Amino acid sequence: MKKVFIGLGVVIVLLAAAFIYLNNRNRTLSPPGEVTVSSDEMNVSVFYSRPSARNRLIFGEAEEGALLPYGEYWRLGANEPTFIEVSENFTFGDQDIVAGKYVIYAIPRKGEMELRLNSDLRFWGYTEPDYTQDLATTFVRTQYSSHAEQFTIDTEATKRGVELIFTWDKFRWVLPLEKS
Repeated sequence: MKKVFIGLGVVIVLLAAAFIYLNNRNRTLSPPGEVTVSSDEMNVSVFYSRPSARNRLIFGEAEEGALLPYGEYWRLGANEPTFIEVSENFTFGDQDIVAGKYVIYAIPRKGEMELRLNSDLRFWGYTEPDYTQDLATTFVRTQYSSHAEQFTIDTEATKRGVELIFTWDKFRWVLPLEKS
């Protein structure tokens, strides 16, 4: 009986060590990022993880081996979902949204990025959200920029709110959020 407990203890220790290692490795490869901006109109904070390109094809067709194929769910970062917290009621695309904390995710498209706001804060980033909890959808045009090795979300205050600026690889997208 003593051998069974020792064996079970060894297995538990090995599983715990593997979990800690893999969790740390994911955070090393895609470290956490946070950006906060305050304008006269509102405060916006975004919490996300920052994956690196590492010489991979990031966006494209699945047949090309793209990391994020067109038309498929992307958590807009890595690891956990990307959270956005807004202090005032705001517009997301053409829809009015109540101030609060939400998940923002994307579906890459050729020439544009489909961005969605979701109220389900309980799912883990790799799993797809409950689409019935989507509050708003908008499309932003893809722009080209200089190479950004790591996915980055920046913010910029505007006269009516803020802009979220997403940059990765050679692409850039700008999402305006205005006080409603």
